[in-house]
Amino acid sequence: MLDAFEEHRIALDEAEIYLRCGGSGPPLLLLHGYPQTHVIWNRIAATLAERFTLVMPDLRGYGRSRGPAPDPAHRHYSKRAMAGDMVAVMERLGFETFGVAGHDRGARVGYRLCLDHPERVTRYASLDVIPTLEVWEAMDADGALATYHWPFLAVPAPVPERLIGSDPDFYLRHLLERWAADVTALDPAALEDCLTHFRDPAVIAATCEDYRAGATLDREHDRQDREAGRRITCPMLVLWGRDYLGHGGESPLAVWRRWAEHVEGKGFAGCGHFLPEEAPDRTADALRRFFGQ
Repeated sequence: MLDAFEEHRIALDEAEIYLRCGGSGPPLLLLHGYPQTHVIWNRIAATLAERFTLVMPDLRGYGRSRGPAPDPAHRHYSKRAMAGDMVAVMERLGFETFGVAGHDRGARVGYRLCLDHPERVTRYASLDVIPTLEVWEAMDADGALATYHWPFLAVPAPVPERLIGSDPDFYLRHLLERWAADVTALDPAALEDCLTHFRDPAVIAATCEDYRAGATLDREHDRQDREAGRRITCPMLVLWGRDYLGHGGESPLAVWRRWAEHVEGKGFAGCGHFLPEEAPDRTADALRRFFGQ
């Protein structure tokens, strides 16, 4: 998978980021989510690379990237820290400004990039998330059951690490089956790549820290932005799977219009959470049109 794209390892102050890069045209940063790696883009990368120079990293602590040891305040795995990684990576590659498309946790890094570094992001596409603060504030009993992994993964160490680490293959497959409209639509090779890296105790620890940051620092950073009236100013595309369990009753477009000035988007029928894998043609077409403007 993705063998046509060059491999890079970029050492930063706190992390070492692995990525694949290639294509031709303006730079487009593609950010994966939990519990996956950059290989989620393998079904749409070749199409997008015809018009864009793609940069596809593993987030710090995920996949082949390495992150710092967890810290008590969870700063090391905040989306602010991860967004800083991406600014530094893109600078090293020679890109001062760039488009960003993120899925799941990567979409959270993406909107933090837009808020913390608005001069860097030309356009932003969010795949199947709403802002972290909005998720926590809307969480009632039904929401907590549907998205139980949010509070579970945020429980203090080492409880989720020990439980997941006892059978990481079971836990990863369990999540994919819950979130996909049809888990058999996922690429077996991409699944095996995710499983291989998710078995690493350091990856399990880092990904739990990601969610602990989501329950604490990320939520607070969102609240500070909302209170200060900071909004995403670049054009924004919102895509979501209509068969995914996590959005509740309110339209993601309606939520994002409270946070961004220029929002468009659509939901994909017959698609669960994993848009680049479950609906690759529709996802590639939407991204190509949006970033090509």
